[in-house]
Amino acid sequence: MERSEYLFTSESVSEGHPDKICDRISDAVVDLYLAADPQARVAVETLVTTNRIVLAGEVRGPEEIGPDELEQAARECVRDIGYEQEGFHWRKADVQIYVHNQSVDIAQGVDAAGNKDEGAGDQGIMFGYACRETEALMPAPIHYSHKILRSLAETRHGDPDSGLGPDAKSQITLKYVDGKPVGAASVVVSTQHDEGLEQDDVRERVRPHVIASLPDGWMCDEKEFYVNPTGRFVIGGPDGDTGLTGRKIIVDTYGGAAPHGGGAFSGKDPTKVDRSAAYVARYLAKNVVAANLAERCVIQLAYAIGVSQPLSLYVDTYGGGRVDEERLSKTLLDLVDLSPRGIRQHLDLNRPIYARTAAYGHFGRAPEEDGGFSWERLDLVDALKAALS
Repeated sequence: MERSEYLFTSESVSEGHPDKICDRISDAVVDLYLAADPQARVAVETLVTTNRIVLAGEVRGPEEIGPDELEQAARECVRDIGYEQEGFHWRKADVQIYVHNQSVDIAQGVDAAGNKDEGAGDQGIMFGYACRETEALMPAPIHYSHKILRSLAETRHGDPDSGLGPDAKSQITLKYVDGKPVGAASVVVSTQHDEGLEQDDVRERVRPHVIASLPDGWMCDEKEFYVNPTGRFVIGGPDGDTGLTGRKIIVDTYGGAAPHGGGAFSGKDPTKVDRSAAYVARYLAKNVVAANLAERCVIQLAYAIGVSQPLSLYVDTYGGGRVDEERLSKTLLDLVDLSPRGIRQHLDLNRPIYARTAAYGHFGRAPEEDGGFSWERLDLVDALKAALS
């Protein structure tokens, strides 16, 4: 039985967090290859530490993209994020490239040949989720955690005297009553800042961003509002902590409010179902909720490497669905081709749209005119209603 009152917490990290720098660089590499060849294959990881950037992985794509182009892409990412610090500088950092051609064993399992359709790029399980807690049909704690950090980043980029640095984290604990969020029980924000700022100065600079990001009346009590609890956050980013691609998968998805299959997204081209199937699962779940077929919905997909169609599709509407879940599952399979090729074609994923996903969540974003965040579209609603009427 679900409790009537409880607390739930989610966190977000900024674009300047060491792990998010790595996600951004890895996804910029994906975009670089897809811009040159929409059929390119990419699986690239990034590591950052004090004035050092390391790229490693496998690719299949245009030969004119070499180490120089990859290095330039990495430096541009770091510059755009805003790192010009002594311990991590976009121009001064040492960049090392260890990227080689994709394994022929993997390629032959994935490529279409003869009567064999293109297979999944790996085995695994992927989840998608949607709920009515926010207009974006996302869980409220992760939605507002992202919103705070985006607001801080906009101020930092727009005001050179903001005193804020690129590295930041937010964490929100929301109180739920009868399954619905009603306000913040606590808010934690840690942000890198200039040497001369005291903790109280940082607190007052952060406060308006938190208040503006939350619904009216949701701000927590003053004693539960924590800003830089350690008291000082001058040394940050890769100079303070090593970063790696794919270490913030819960931040990337639903903040812990829904299951996660375990696979990271960044640095992978859309033939990898870790990425594309998680996107289409969100797309399906969001359209189910938007069609008023459920208040919340989770969808699981499972794949085997080299096999085209999913091994399973599981739908859970948490006992609140307005149609039979088995019937809903069959309808979704009828409406959307969930093979790797079918997903990419339906969502138009073979394009350079991924660097923008690397911070502030892959889900809950607005679909963009150039095809970015296509998995957030609600163009399946009418078809679902018609099929299930």
